[in-house]
Amino acid sequence: MNILVTGGAGFIGSHIVDDLVQAGHHVHILDNLSTGLKENVNASAVFHHGDLLDHRLAEVFAAAQPEVVIHHAAQIDVQTSLTNPLVDAKINILGTIALLEQCREHGVRKLIYASSAAVYGTPQYLSIDEAHPVRPLSFYGISKHTPEHYIENFAFLYGMDFTILRYANVYGVRQDPKGEGGVVAVFVDKLLGGRQPVIYGNGEQTRDFIYVKDIVSANRAALDKGSRGIYNISCNEQTSVNDLLKEMCSICGSSFNPSYEPARTGDIVHSRLDNRAALKALGWSPAFTLRDGLGATIAYYKMQYQAGF
Repeated sequence: MNILVTGGAGFIGSHIVDDLVQAGHHVHILDNLSTGLKENVNASAVFHHGDLLDHRLAEVFAAAQPEVVIHHAAQIDVQTSLTNPLVDAKINILGTIALLEQCREHGVRKLIYASSAAVYGTPQYLSIDEAHPVRPLSFYGISKHTPEHYIENFAFLYGMDFTILRYANVYGVRQDPKGEGGVVAVFVDKLLGGRQPVIYGNGEQTRDFIYVKDIVSANRAALDKGSRGIYNISCNEQTSVNDLLKEMCSICGSSFNPSYEPARTGDIVHSRLDNRAALKALGWSPAFTLRDGLGATIAYYKMQYQAGF
């Protein structure tokens, strides 16, 4: 199968590309390397250096002739969306529209879209299922949710299939702790570097953490399942930031000694996503416990530190 992965040099996208290549698919990558890394690009994939609003996007589609497009290229940082909402909207909303137009022009069978738990905002109940009201607290949440409507309408108007995956808090190997990385990568960087981790708020806020390889398997399942559906991809478990850091300290052999800073604007207090719809429609379930995923992630970064990176 010919598959185009946008953001395929990034943290999550590169893992998906590796899996697709291993499965024997013909994979093209579109990435502008603003946050992705060239060293993440699978040697068996075809790499196109560019972004979604590049005038050469049509050329990428003509070269790739994709049957399926997996869309991960995005502005992913909540704080950036608050300080620069125009850039956030340009990348996440207008970029997705440009992609959809090329999908229509080139007869793409299906689009798989990486959405976010940020679309829900403050939970009215836990676990959050897909019927939960959508009331994002940040511009990032708005810019990830708005494309869902465009995708649904393009599908209705032009017959394209889609699956929308709303991710919980993803962590794992290749996540950049020095850029817009998630809390796990940031904590690993601090712990292995012998520096004090910072927790925003009192640390009792909870998140639903999911290992990147479980995200990969959900995307693999969505290639042929989950037609025109929206699904939470999560572990359906709550872990406080304090407990997360304690677990990581245990694995690293470090003492638990964080500093606490004021909570950040746009951050919710508690989150847990109900994943039962994905289990039913995609035949998917998470395979990694939090400790297993953290262990694999920390082992990777330890190797990087020992190699001098």
